Amino acid sequence: MAQSAGSGRPSLVPVADPAARRPSRSGPAPHLSRAERAARGKIARSEVPLAAHAELAPTAGRADPVALLESQAASRVPELVPIRYGRMLVSPFSFYRGAALVMASDLAGTASPGLRAQLCGDAHLSNFGVFASAERHLVFDANDFDETAPGPFEWDVKRLAASLEIAGRENGFSRKQRRAAVVAAAQGYREAMRDFATRTNLEVWYAHLDMDVELAALVKVLRPARAKLTQDLLAKARTRDSLQAFSKLTTVVDGEPRIVSDPPLVVPVTELFGEIEAEALFTQIRSLLSAYRRTLQSDRRHLLGEYRLVDMARKVVGVGSVGTRAWILLMQGIDDADPVFLQAKEAQASVLEAFVGASRYVNHGQRVVAGQHLMQASSDIFLGWQRTLGVDGVERDYYVRQLRDWKGSIPVEQMEPSGMAVYARLCGWTLARGHARSGDRAAIAAYLGGKDTFDQAIADFSAAYADQNERDYQALAAAAASGVIPVQSGL
Repeated sequence: MAQSAGSGRPSLVPVADPAARRPSRSGPAPHLSRAERAARGKIARSEVPLAAHAELAPTAGRADPVALLESQAASRVPELVPIRYGRMLVSPFSFYRGAALVMASDLAGTASPGLRAQLCGDAHLSNFGVFASAERHLVFDANDFDETAPGPFEWDVKRLAASLEIAGRENGFSRKQRRAAVVAAAQGYREAMRDFATRTNLEVWYAHLDMDVELAALVKVLRPARAKLTQDLLAKARTRDSLQAFSKLTTVVDGEPRIVSDPPLVVPVTELFGEIEAEALFTQIRSLLSAYRRTLQSDRRHLLGEYRLVDMARKVVGVGSVGTRAWILLMQGIDDADPVFLQAKEAQASVLEAFVGASRYVNHGQRVVAGQHLMQASSDIFLGWQRTLGVDGVERDYYVRQLRDWKGSIPVEQMEPSGMAVYARLCGWTLARGHARSGDRAAIAAYLGGKDTFDQAIADFSAAYADQNERDYQALAAAAASGVIPVQSGL
């Protein structure tokens, strides 16, 4: 593999998706019977046995993880990139959260049966959680789709499963406890997919996890103290809305609400650019909002029209997303008691695209929105997209949604073994539901079969990948220690 100039490390060379080299079995085949679809899955199993999913055998030409991460920095806000590295270096699990590109590169070299679905693309356990449906129910679902793209179904399962193994190590779980959680996720996925394979299209489409219903089942399997903590976390999630964000993130200046500065994490536009450039940006954002409204349903366009833009700021979000441009927009309705916070987040190409093919969408904001609508049971009412010209003269794609709407998740570090296994099963079910809506669920179910062979293979893979992740984490730490990459920690 070619070396990058001056770095001594291999340059990024995309690895082709093995599934792309044979006839695609992607997506549902509407003219085939259930039996014919199942036959396709069994043929795929004869070509790629379930046990093959245990294998992780990086070749000598494996892309350098640090080089991969550096390649992403080129399109990001330079002064924020050190924060990204600082957050990734907190622990092997935090590294894993930011290393979706690294894992996509590794997965591209694994055996695949060629059964594709719409992928989350970054399905680690912290990218699942609760939020409000339009009907004001608390639902559980995947909640991050920056990397969504069609691809091999097992990539999402492996991304989730490895995250459980890595988080379990960080929490001090035994090998047996970690494996139980990983197997629970894979089994939850497999059994749910087999159930969805027997359902009608509408039954699959309407399937969802209502946390008011699920909580009753959770309480029965968790210890009393852990059940109480879970109930408290869900109750707290219901308070995380625009009013709560308004009270936390704003103050009053000359009679108008303004976003409080907390650099470098939250910086109002007037501080970033000065008054003249800030006003130009306000004009561009108003234009973006006007155009973005057209991507919403007509009733939601009307609702958004009841609000006016009051203030905006750049906000640092997540781990892997740090450095991409993210704006929070303070919108005001009838009065100060009627705010809504929107988040306009830059959408770049999915990390999967180098390996599964370019997106069919010209606008990456639309790619994110379309994938989210396809996989989620209920999406944010203000979820839409747009492209706008930045103050630097560069056009960028964005997707827009509410900043907070009952959003919450269980902190990974607070999970105990039994709780993680329960959570893992919920995540597995959720992934299966998302894949069943977009892929050939009968073929995938037939491929997975009724035994636990797939579950055990995924557990073996997860242990091996956790070892690889630790080595990659150490490589990033060494790059930071030697000054190859800039790091800003504690933020």
